[in-house]
Amino acid sequence: MVKIFIDPGHGGTDTGAKANGLLEKSLTLAISLRIRDFLMDYENVQVKMSRETDKTVTLKQRTDMANSWKADYLLSIHINAGGGEGYEDYIYTSPSKASVANQNILHAEVIKQTGMVDRGKKRRNFHMVRESNMPAILTENGFIDHRNDAANLSRSSFIEKIGLGHVNGLVQIFGLKKKVPSTPERKLTGMKPNWADWQWQEAEETFKKARDKGILNSDVWEKKAADKNLTFDELEFLNLVLSGRAL
Repeated sequence: MVKIFIDPGHGGTDTGAKANGLLEKSLTLAISLRIRDFLMDYENVQVKMSRETDKTVTLKQRTDMANSWKADYLLSIHINAGGGEGYEDYIYTSPSKASVANQNILHAEVIKQTGMVDRGKKRRNFHMVRESNMPAILTENGFIDHRNDAANLSRSSFIEKIGLGHVNGLVQIFGLKKKVPSTPERKLTGMKPNWADWQWQEAEETFKKARDKGILNSDVWEKKAADKNLTFDELEFLNLVLSGRAL
């Protein structure tokens, strides 16, 4: 089981950067929730967030949560400010080999998905990447005070692209596999349809073929019935036939 800790930067009384009618704390939460939701489509992944609402959380509380949970990877999501444009990310000044390798993968995927200006892969003595016991990265997803970046960040479709870029990176890093959609169980009504003679003959022949081949419940035969443009109830009844409970 892969355990991913997602940290939406700032929150509560700490708004983070603000410009162009946008607040960093709101954007980081929106991106983090998209990352979490995307990850739910994959097998063997657990996600924990430092916050899921607009509340104040200290830096120490954030890394303490990740460390006590024994996360495999920490993502700290931020928005930049200060007169620039584009995307950059940070790992610790003395990073582990895993942090370096992960940064290379995740950085490339975010740039690929968003098309933001690439400001490069960087290293800093930030608390979130220094005090975490696991490989960690802090991502700066555009400049809130840059006209073009702010316009992008105001669109939910772009927030989704940022989230997808992070997730695509995680998929590569941890070899994640998508969940196989489960087929809902169909309840048989058992209604006996008003079939024409040829349909009864077809059903009998199909049942005999299935019995002879040792296949009494097969998508092959169900598809054959569907191809005959049978009604839902007729298809239900044929399933009863194929399971040997009728005819």
